[in-house]
Amino acid sequence: MEKRTEYQKIEKDAARKDRIFHGVIYFALTVWAILVLFPFYWMLLSSVKSYSAYTAERIPKFYTLHPTLQNYVDAFTQVALGKYFLNTLIFTVLTTALMLVVIVLAAFAFARLEFKGKNLIFTLFLSLMMIPNELVVITNFVTITNWNLRNSFTGLILPSVTSVFYIYLLKENFEQIPDSLYLAAKVDGTTDFKYLMRVMIPISKPTIVTVVILKVIECWNSYVWPRLITDDKNYFLVSNGIQEIRENGFGRENIPAMMAAVVSVSIPLIVLFLIFRNKIMAGVSRGGTKG
Repeated sequence: MEKRTEYQKIEKDAARKDRIFHGVIYFALTVWAILVLFPFYWMLLSSVKSYSAYTAERIPKFYTLHPTLQNYVDAFTQVALGKYFLNTLIFTVLTTALMLVVIVLAAFAFARLEFKGKNLIFTLFLSLMMIPNELVVITNFVTITNWNLRNSFTGLILPSVTSVFYIYLLKENFEQIPDSLYLAAKVDGTTDFKYLMRVMIPISKPTIVTVVILKVIECWNSYVWPRLITDDKNYFLVSNGIQEIRENGFGRENIPAMMAAVVSVSIPLIVLFLIFRNKIMAGVSRGGTKG
């Protein structure tokens, strides 16, 4: 009886320690979540405050009793933000589509085809990931300028139609597909391209969806390259639009309208991530797991 009572006491102590530990963890995660989300909350709050209310606040308020959407109207009328959204959509769709063709074919070649020097070529491909992005940007800028492709969608898109990391990720995923499927397809007379389209791509759909979503986010957030390669407003992206709002004096004076423009640019990506977050996590984990 005494042993049983002692065992129950030990069990209760362990349960109490476990609750305390989890409580501390949840508290720390809650504090961290507040710190991470607060900038976006402040940006959203500022975007619905009137200009007069914002400038009248000597001490910033964490709420507003009279929200307004006028800042969003101002953001889209003071600069051609709507056109920049359309340009960004065109740039994102074309870049992602072309990149998908390139990386799928490259990943299939490295994963399934046999040719001389394949491992050496793939090693050289991976070594490109060690080159600093700044050096790549300089090389791309000189090349695009020499080809007279500045201020064009071709110049914007061309340097972004491939990715060594995405080729590697998709190759690892393709290699998880059993060789027996490929051999059976070859026995039936199936061509490599038909096997890729009918077998490998459907099986690897989670990873491909993940790559597409990540590329869309990357294109939408592009800033350095569009700023370097375009000075014609007809080819400005939303990143250029945000910079234009800040530089023309309007954004520096009217901070709420500036915040409205930033919120407008951020919301599509946030919605995209919230919808496909499970596919992103599943695709990355699937692509990084062998066997």
